[in-house]
Amino acid sequence: MTSQGPAHGGNLSDEARRLGCDPRRLLDVSASLVPFRPPSVMRRALAAAIDGSALRDYPDRGQADLREAIAQHHGVDAESVLPGNGAAELFTWAARDAAAVGVSLLPTPGFSDYVRSLKCWDGALLPLPLPLSWGDVWPQFFPETALSGHGSDCLWITNPHNPTGQLWDLKSLTRLLPRYALVICDEAFLPLVPGGEAQSMIPLLQDYPNLVVIRSLTKLFAVAGLRLGYAVASSQRLQRWAAWRDPWAVNGLALAAGVAVMRDRSGLQRWTQRVHDWVQHELPWLRAQLDDLPGLQSYPSSANYLLVEAKHSLMALREGVARRGVLLRDCRSFEGLGECWLRIGLQTRANNRRIIHALRQELDHQPLV
Repeated sequence: MTSQGPAHGGNLSDEARRLGCDPRRLLDVSASLVPFRPPSVMRRALAAAIDGSALRDYPDRGQADLREAIAQHHGVDAESVLPGNGAAELFTWAARDAAAVGVSLLPTPGFSDYVRSLKCWDGALLPLPLPLSWGDVWPQFFPETALSGHGSDCLWITNPHNPTGQLWDLKSLTRLLPRYALVICDEAFLPLVPGGEAQSMIPLLQDYPNLVVIRSLTKLFAVAGLRLGYAVASSQRLQRWAAWRDPWAVNGLALAAGVAVMRDRSGLQRWTQRVHDWVQHELPWLRAQLDDLPGLQSYPSSANYLLVEAKHSLMALREGVARRGVLLRDCRSFEGLGECWLRIGLQTRANNRRIIHALRQELDHQPLV
């Protein structure tokens, strides 16, 4: 599997330098984050941490308070939780386990960071091509027909799938667990999906020690710069990961922010409902607007991003839109896609209009059909 183009969205500083403009002039929809300021409880916790000793003192190496807060949220033991420096750090340790058990099967198109993580340990991998056509009723059964003829020891799953936005049915995922020595499920976007928690694999961990679930707080709270995620898995596995990693993987500010939002149960529930209302309101509107543009086809999504295809390369369109101040996700790093695809992160209505306006202006300048 090979990657082309940027390996990730959210390259705002690089793009601003390339375009020769102020980053504040750019609307970055290449990264799929909620468009709201972080919750007030998080912002207050960060201010208090800065005024206190969080910058001076070494952070808690065991992350005890944050582990307990996350554990209570999910109804698991604290020993089954390991916070990380974003989900990306935790993929690295998951990949070390995956490389040790054998060949990894990676659904494609898929997030390139899984490949990056496996390369750290010379892990063997095989692509699992998924059908690039699907309906708009959620959840959907994971396409087991794609698994036929693929022998492997480890399966990586993303739910909802990135970049397609497909929400997989928990029952169909559960059937896969006995087949593999290790199953790694990336649920980074699941808290943003209306009704998505019902498809989480976290409740299965007690019965399946071969399961690892990785989550991110980046997307839900729009704190990509803070770097905070967590893994939920068997305590023995996470103890091994903790022994491998750097001593202070999660900084003091991230710990304070994470504890604040995860302990605030009623606030977290209100925040999540706000996010779900936004997705339900804006996603169909943006998709309808995109489909009204000549030469573009959007695909159904359960999440806060949309995959868009054209019959011809979209690289010139992406560049033109970038020069109009809107950064779209280059999909060449998603194995199995290429230059004819773009991904767009959902925004507020005002910024969704800005996306459509920029696309329409550029399509008038360089039509696709």
